[in-house]
Amino acid sequence: MAWVLFGLNRGDIKPVGEPTATPTRSANSYTAEGDARFTSGDLEAAIKAYRRALEMDPNNALVWATMARIQTYNSQLKTTDEDRRATLTDAMNSINQAKALAPDDSTVAATRAFVLDWNASRSISGDRAPDLLVEAEQEAVRALNLDNANILALAYHAEILIDQLRMAQAESDILKALDQGQGLMDVHRVYAYLLETSGDYNQAIVEYQKAIQIAPNLTFLYMSIGVNYRTLAFNSTIKEQRLALYRSSLEYFEKAARINEQLGVKDPGPYISISKTYSQLGEFFIAGLNLQKALEFDPANPDIYGQLGIVFQRSRNFEGAIPALKCAIYGCTADESCEGRGGCGPKENGVAVQGMSLSQSSVVYYYSYVSNLAALSRPKSNLCGEARKIMQDIRDGGYDSDPVVKEILQENENICALVGTGVIVSSLTATPAPTSLTPQSPTPVYSATPSPTTRP
Repeated sequence: MAWVLFGLNRGDIKPVGEPTATPTRSANSYTAEGDARFTSGDLEAAIKAYRRALEMDPNNALVWATMARIQTYNSQLKTTDEDRRATLTDAMNSINQAKALAPDDSTVAATRAFVLDWNASRSISGDRAPDLLVEAEQEAVRALNLDNANILALAYHAEILIDQLRMAQAESDILKALDQGQGLMDVHRVYAYLLETSGDYNQAIVEYQKAIQIAPNLTFLYMSIGVNYRTLAFNSTIKEQRLALYRSSLEYFEKAARINEQLGVKDPGPYISISKTYSQLGEFFIAGLNLQKALEFDPANPDIYGQLGIVFQRSRNFEGAIPALKCAIYGCTADESCEGRGGCGPKENGVAVQGMSLSQSSVVYYYSYVSNLAALSRPKSNLCGEARKIMQDIRDGGYDSDPVVKEILQENENICALVGTGVIVSSLTATPAPTSLTPQSPTPVYSATPSPTTRP
């Protein structure tokens, strides 16, 4: 990253929007800036530079394709389905424009396969996801037919095969890509993804590290390593080994946070991941601090309020959990948002938050809110009316088909029934949200101030 930042600081590479001594910058100048910004790890700035290049040269199919690839990677840094969907829609629009301009270009076809594959999840595309995955494979095969030496097309084809659970063929393809593509980040990333999907987390870490050697400032690679270390830690039964693995997980999340800090990128992702790691360690205070840091960067993000509410709940702070979870599911006013995050600092302002509709990824916040309402209900202060309404919404949506969710709802029904008879239920008896149902980010999460780096 040093040469990129040096070039930007010295003026060899001009930031987007900065006045220049010449009347007009060339499209190639903006493209060069976009390449530099991507190399430095600032994906948003890279996309902005490519857009400026396309304003001057709108018929350049490869620039459209390059921007689509970066937009797709940028989706991994988003923390909600809505933001990921919007970013991936932009990527789809970009790559479709590239295909319209160069329908028989192998690189364009390979990139379109990649973009289609990342759009082909139910959380992003709903019922269209299977069809998009089929189209992604067709496009990857077409790219290889146009140029059978296209290593990226082979790697992206392998990634699509992984998502189709055709693991043997995926392994065959990615090993062929590795023969010729040892210097390509995408090749090592896809091989790591194959290993990770197969449960070989240690070897996946090795491949992600190779990808980092090629592209040392792409934070999503560090985040992937952190997630793999955290998975190894969670699965370990040896205390000292678990602690060492959690430390390694935190180390990589914090590296991502430091890269962002150097670039001035305000990305909440690493802090969310650090919080999840400390939650698994049972250290809820520092987990909460990291989520509050994440909210400084993205104060209108309902998903982060939901995660903070669950951290409060797991630390048995039911009173603090309610306003945070309320912001997550109903939304909240600017003043309520400060209460939801546990208080705004002297230089912070509250912001209005739009709640998350009930979905597979948000249901955990809904039933957690129910648990908190039930836990605090008393005969003379009965919150069970609201709790029962939400429980019915969960059932109507079919989300109680999960046996754990059904058990949680039934336990809260039992609590509310006792409260209705005038019995004072012992405080804090509602079921905490199970860790296995807490949404896990791929990417998906940073270090608080003060930094938790010295803690295990």
